Amino acid sequence: MKIAGLQKVSLIDFPEKVAATVFLAGCNLDCGYCYNRWMLDENAVEEALSREALLAWLQTRRGLLDGVCLSGGEPTIHAELVDLAREIKALGFALKLDTNGTRPGALRTLLGEGLLDYIALDLKAPLDARYHRVAGVRVPLEALRESLALLRQGRCPYELRTTVGPSLTPKDLLDMARLIEPQETWYLQPFVPTETVREKGPALSAEALGRILEALKPLAPAARLRGA
Repeated sequence: MKIAGLQKVSLIDFPEKVAATVFLAGCNLDCGYCYNRWMLDENAVEEALSREALLAWLQTRRGLLDGVCLSGGEPTIHAELVDLAREIKALGFALKLDTNGTRPGALRTLLGEGLLDYIALDLKAPLDARYHRVAGVRVPLEALRESLALLRQGRCPYELRTTVGPSLTPKDLLDMARLIEPQETWYLQPFVPTETVREKGPALSAEALGRILEALKPLAPAARLRGA
């Protein structure tokens, strides 16, 4: 497990908390809209700091930061994630996990030990062949359904979020809305075509998403627009 980067202060990554965000290198997906593409191959990433250095730095932030967000990449591909989560929680920090939901076993362990205080799960497309297209690889759809079921057990607050890249259409979003339960917060995030993303094609604008959101509300009343 390599730490690819550390954002020492964030006011937006962890709802209602001042947090540090830790980026763990490596991912099992290849989404065209990913702006962290440089860290997808863990072997090609130069480690920003060691785990020991991170924990030592967090020691100095006790009483100053509320929490830590573990992001990536995809944190759950790392066997050492649970141990890192235990160490961070032992320092007294709230812990948030950003995940693509493809590793429900890791999620089950983290939830079972009460290590997580918030989860953001990226829901990328309807749970059919369209998911593989958006993710850039073949995705275990049953694993995603299992992760959603774990979240819905109510052991930890969570949100679902979707980056609306060039591969997603209004019909795709409507089909996704049918997966959402009425109480679930679902954030739609406009695509930002930065230099680091692979996909360069046009995507639904924030204005278009705002209009589509109204059509989604009957199915997903807690749907929101983020980053507009």
